[in-house]
Amino acid sequence: MNAQKFMSRVDEISNHIGTEIALFEPKKGDDHLEGEYYVGIIVSDSISELPSDMEYIEVKDEFVVTRGSIMEVGELHSKLGEWAKEQGYHNKQGSYIIETYHPVENGEEVEIYIPIS
Repeated sequence: MNAQKFMSRVDEISNHIGTEIALFEPKKGDDHLEGEYYVGIIVSDSISELPSDMEYIEVKDEFVVTRGSIMEVGELHSKLGEWAKEQGYHNKQGSYIIETYHPVENGEEVEIYIPIS
């Protein structure tokens, strides 16, 4: 619902490139049931004037990345997390996990970015 509400106002952002994005707080434990979650659109440059009720977030982290069908998003997250751990990477605390969404011929693909340190 948040994404639909946001996308109905996307034309208020002059320098967007059309790629939808979500940023969310990593799960901190089994009792962590709710966290921060943002939906938005990637912009080509910083924004000096924001439309009302919107925020500009700039992310500067290092990530491990994978891409695949939106229908397999849970499995993609799991496999990427396992691979990162095998490679010796650690999840960067205090940073957002990012997903970008890309229409393809037979549906939609998701690109997942997990912040690492």
